[in-house]
Amino acid sequence: MSEASIALNRFGLGARAGGAEGASKVALLRQFERFEVLPAAIAAYPRTTTLAAQLAADYANVQMVGREARRQGIKTEVATEEARKIARQRGREYYNQAVGVRAQAAVASDTPFVERLVHFWSNHFAVSADKQQMVGLAGALEFDAIRPHVLGTFRDMLHAVERHPAMLLYLDQAQSVGPNSPAGQLAAERQEKRRVGLNENLAREILELHTLGVRTGYSQADVTEFARAMTGWTVSGLGRGQGARLVRGAGEAGQFFFAPRIHEPGVRTIMAKSYGQQGQAQAAAVLDDLAAHPATARHLAVKLARHFAGDDPPPALTARLEAAYLKSGGDLPTVYRALVEAPEAWAPQPVKFKTPWEWSVSAMRALGTQEIPAQAVLGLMTQLGQPVWRPGSPAGYDDIAASWAGPDAVMRRVEAAERFAARTRETIDPRARAAELFPGALSATTSQAIARAESPAQGVALMLVSPEFMRR
Repeated sequence: MSEASIALNRFGLGARAGGAEGASKVALLRQFERFEVLPAAIAAYPRTTTLAAQLAADYANVQMVGREARRQGIKTEVATEEARKIARQRGREYYNQAVGVRAQAAVASDTPFVERLVHFWSNHFAVSADKQQMVGLAGALEFDAIRPHVLGTFRDMLHAVERHPAMLLYLDQAQSVGPNSPAGQLAAERQEKRRVGLNENLAREILELHTLGVRTGYSQADVTEFARAMTGWTVSGLGRGQGARLVRGAGEAGQFFFAPRIHEPGVRTIMAKSYGQQGQAQAAAVLDDLAAHPATARHLAVKLARHFAGDDPPPALTARLEAAYLKSGGDLPTVYRALVEAPEAWAPQPVKFKTPWEWSVSAMRALGTQEIPAQAVLGLMTQLGQPVWRPGSPAGYDDIAASWAGPDAVMRRVEAAERFAARTRETIDPRARAAELFPGALSATTSQAIARAESPAQGVALMLVSPEFMRR
């Protein structure tokens, strides 16, 4: 691979037809100045406040119908069926629209390096749009918590993500109640039938996935203490279970708020440090320390190095990124500059096999795709095995070739490439286009294969499944 091809494909999302933005180290860094937090497609999508308020209203309606049914002695499942159907449908519509918007922004972007970084962090802070109450919020997490901070500090991004309704709902933080909190004690006194208690999911994943990483010195006791500190971080009107009932009516519908009634009182000790702050400030102080921790710097450096320099990240690059993070206090552009300037990231041989998302976006950019129906993107990503914001786990999608390069997975891309080629309205000279997409890097073998194609459409399909196109 030439330097221009690496800049376009390994750092970017693939060249666009007729454009070679970001085809050098200097050009990559200049993208920081032009990046739009809310490009046109995303700006037209509702913000988290609007989405969450509407979803909260839908679920409030379900609860109201259920209460009326119980008053009349009617089975709540039957009575609330229509209201629940409306809530589910609205969530799916928001989700589908967000997937289409994300694809449009990626395909049209003239700052594809930064756009790739947005996708990287979105997968790092993964939610899976499987829980009904947060399906419609999955895209909003990326748009409103990650995009505004992708060129800021990791600390600010961490705080924004952990307070976002999608994360709080996905990892059940909204229903976590301190046993010794006023609400917890009241529930115990009343001997509530429904269990009220601590939920450790979010605290555990913050430590294990979002910051320190596994086996980095924290214990189960630290997880529990952190979970106690985080009680009170909740969402109004969208939480489930008894914990949500105990704070119903508080805060702005669908938004993060701190509920003192469910916060576990007392000083917390986490990784040998004492946190005596009151209320919301207690967990916030823990997040600040986690963002600054050397283990977090190491964990993030390894993931970034793996994404840009190979499935087995070079130790020298990892050390360089780790040092940049610690020296800058977690300033992300400083880390990105260290990445771009590192020789390990510019190895001439392809170092990564594209994920289905990366391949699909690069294909649409290469073909100059203008119309990107959301349903088409949804179907394509499901067929290729990487449905957007549905990794099925808070660990996100794998970032290694073994997860994406199997024979069946490759055959699905071949089939998708044929459909891409058949639908391309523009007459494309595939040999010329391939040379444009991979400047100074198109092999003689690929060039000859395209030249021998029986038709331009077949040539385009061959280009899309060539080694140059499948790897970066």
